[in-house]
Parts: sequence; C-alpha cells; structure tokens
Amino acid sequence: MDRVLIVDDEKGMRDFLAIMLKKEGYAVATSESADKAAEHIAKGDLDLVISDISMPGRSGLEVLKQTKATNPETPVIMITAYASTESAIEALKLGAYDYIIKPFDVEEMKAVVRNALEKRRLENENRVLKRELKEKLRFDELVGDGPRMKEVLDLIAKIAPTNSTVLISGESGTGKELVARAIHAGSPCRERPFVSINCGALPDELLESELFGHTRGSFTGAIAAKKGLFEVADGGTIFLDEIGDTTTAMQIKLLRVLQERRIRRVGGTDEIEVNVRVLAATNQDLEQMVRQKRFREDLYYRINVIQIRMPSLREKPEDIPKLALHFLVKYSRIMGKKITRISEEALQRLLAHDWPGNVRELENVVERAVALETTDAITVDSLSREVSSGGRPAQEFPIVLSDGGIDLERQLERLREHYMEEALRRAQNVQTRAAEILGMSFRSFRYFAKKYHLLEGRKEPRANVG
Repeated sequence: MDRVLIVDDEKGMRDFLAIMLKKEGYAVATSESADKAAEHIAKGDLDLVISDISMPGRSGLEVLKQTKATNPETPVIMITAYASTESAIEALKLGAYDYIIKPFDVEEMKAVVRNALEKRRLENENRVLKRELKEKLRFDELVGDGPRMKEVLDLIAKIAPTNSTVLISGESGTGKELVARAIHAGSPCRERPFVSINCGALPDELLESELFGHTRGSFTGAIAAKKGLFEVADGGTIFLDEIGDTTTAMQIKLLRVLQERRIRRVGGTDEIEVNVRVLAATNQDLEQMVRQKRFREDLYYRINVIQIRMPSLREKPEDIPKLALHFLVKYSRIMGKKITRISEEALQRLLAHDWPGNVRELENVVERAVALETTDAITVDSLSREVSSGGRPAQEFPIVLSDGGIDLERQLERLREHYMEEALRRAQNVQTRAAEILGMSFRSFRYFAKKYHLLEGRKEPRANVG
C-alpha cells in the first residue's frame, strides 16, 4: 500500500482527506502541524505528502522543504484556501509536485494523487533499471555464451556482494583481472579504490615497498614517506596478480596482513589497520607448488576461500565468434573504421587456431586485422601468419627416443629456449609481454633470456612519453 501523510491544521479537512484516500486503498497518516509532521517525514518511508500551505507556526513550505531534504523522490501536493500566485510559484520552485486551491473537486484530488504516485513508481522503476543495466555492463568485457563462461559469470554474481577472499586461476590471457574488476564492481565497496599489482614483475624489495609503503629514509632514494597499495585500497579491493611468483619471505608478510589486517611500512614501527578485500590470481598450480614446498600451505588456504577457474580459449571454442566480434566492434570504433563483419573463411581460421595466448592473443589478432583491413570485413589476408596458416602448427620437436636414450634436461632446455625466442618475436621484444605469453614470471624470463643470450642485439621499443 502507498503511504500518504496529510498535514493540515483543520481537523475536518484532515479527516475528510483521510477517509477519501483510505477508500482508494492508501495507508494514511495525519498531522496537525509541520512540527508533528516532522516525526513522520524523518522516517523516510512516505510515498506522498499532502500539506496545507497556510498553518499556524511553521508553514506548509517547511513541510515541503523537510520532505525534499529527507527523501527528494517523495512527491508533495500543496493545498490552500487562498489563490496566491506567489506562494504557488515558490512551492513549485521548492519542488512541489502540484498546487491545489480549496475548495477542490474530489475527483480532481484523486486524479492528482494517482498521477503523483504513478510518477514516483516510474522514477523508482527507472532507477532500478539503470542499476540493473550498470550491473550488467560490469561484465561487458567478460564475453561468452558457452557453459564454461556462464558458470564463471554466475559465480561472480553470487560472490561479488560478499567480502570473501577469492583466488582466480587460469592460464595467462584468460581474463583474470577482468574477473577481479567485475567482482569489485558488484561489491558494496564498488565506490572505493580498486588497486592491482603484478607480484611477479618486481623484486622483493620493491614489491614490499609497493604493497606496504615506506618511511622517509628507510632506504636509498626514499626521500619522502609513501603509502603502500594496501593503504591506497583501504575500504576497497586489492588485486594480487601472479601471487604464485612471490618468494617465501613475501608470502609470510602477505599471510600476516591477511590474518591481522594490519601492515607496517618499510622502515616503520607503527602498525596501520587496513580494511581491504583481497583478490588473488595465478597461472600456476598452487596445490602442486604447496606439495613441492614452493608456496606456503597456510597462505594458500587463506587466499583460496573461493576459487574461480578461468577456462582457456581451447576449452570454450564456442565463444570465439562472439569474442572476435566484440573486439572487432571495439577496435573499429577506436580506429574510426567501418568494418562490420568477419568473413567465413577468416572465422574458420580463428576457430582452427590453438590460441596459446588465449583471449589476449585473440584480441591482439583482431586488433591487427582491423588496423590492416581495407574492406568492410576481416579477411584471411589481414590475420597474422600463425592464424591465417590454419590449424595447429606442426610439432617442431618430434619425440624420438633412441635405444641409447637422450639427454632429457638438454632437450627441455632447447624447448624452453625455442618458445622464449618465439614469444619475444611475437611480443616485439617486450620482455614483460613475452613472459605473459609463456605464463612465466618476469624474473624467471629475464634469467633464462640472459642464459640463452636471447637479448643480445634486441631492443625493446621505446615508450612514448606525453
């Protein structure tokens, strides 16, 4: 039932309106003055207020002002026995829904009440629809209709409103950070910061400073105190990407933060409380790492409260066409091109490719194709050589075991060297991107790249500084 408050100093008018509106099916409360009405208005649960404008003490305009201050969406109908243009204009300026002069027609009053309440209902529905649309758009980058992606999206919708720690696992390029951002967007702390850091891209000393901050003079170059990312994310979400690449020492420090919700800046003695939701991601098998004593078991169980496993693109080929079209629309808009479709032959090549780089690789392939294409459709000629050749590449290292055996370690070294060289080529010599393609930490990639002399004669492209 819609809840209506009637405010009038005349008892006869209050009773008349109350009887009339109760017959119409409304829940009615009455007040004889603006001061008495204030108690009802303060509760904030009214759907409509009807107030006389001229009353002893505080006028109906005060009722109007308080109603709009408490709940701006609640409509207010003003009534008076005097035809005053000035008061009517003032009431409308203050946000009154309508203005009625006594004596009024009963049917007219009923119609105005109905219209005011209908307007409120429509505004409420509009707000709900906007909120639902916003919630839907938070998944706009997590494209896919297949059963694997539906499972992921359903799980995100269930856990986003909670404060549980989440571990997101999956191969590189599967969209783990997109999942983390979707969880944050659906959480109660969505208006607070979302902070992301790749734990495998920094040495321990820098990682500790980035996460926990440092005091002035705590190390060479620390000319001023600095907040860590846990402090920056206070009240929001911190995303620890590639947590499997952290050292044992760093794992101990992270475990302490998760247990006590306190941090200590590098070089500092004071403990700082932080209220942060922790989301972690890895492309490694943490369970196996725990068995091998390379990842702390207590930290593993602390971050693995809820796990979301992102499927590789090989596991959800049914999503390739929709993903490719999504990226086509995205980059066509960015580049100002009118490319509207993918040719059937090009689509078949996309479906036949193995996608070792997963969704990230598919996005890069489509971006390249959009940049090169001169027609209104992506063709095979615009696809990269690896994709346009069709099917999976032939095995470049056939397995041959002679009776005398082989040097397995050497063969594995050769295999690693080959893939690292190919990853560098695909990443245009950007080591961090090459490491991501292979699912390696930056430190590991840099170590083996130097060992195999892969960096000699190569230069990373210089970044443009605006």
